[in-house]
Amino acid sequence: MKHIVTVQEAVTAFAPFMEPTDAELDAIEREAPLIQAELELLDVQVALLDRPASALGMRRLRRAANKVLAERAALANRVTSGEAA
Repeated sequence: MKHIVTVQEAVTAFAPFMEPTDAELDAIEREAPLIQAELELLDVQVALLDRPASALGMRRLRRAANKVLAERAALANRVTSGEAA
């Protein structure tokens, strides 16, 4: 019988070169508002899964979707204006 075990060293050991660079961390920071808006949209979508669609629920869904679109546009504008470079 073969035992299946995890190799703890491979799970927790990271070489310094595997850490995110400052540029990658800055990119994540710039995208944080979009990520937050997408999470809010996902929360609304999950909440609507087990309920019948109501006017309030649909309004929440539209607002969350519009917020995602606004954040995507803002991020694209920052990237094209050179702020994100």
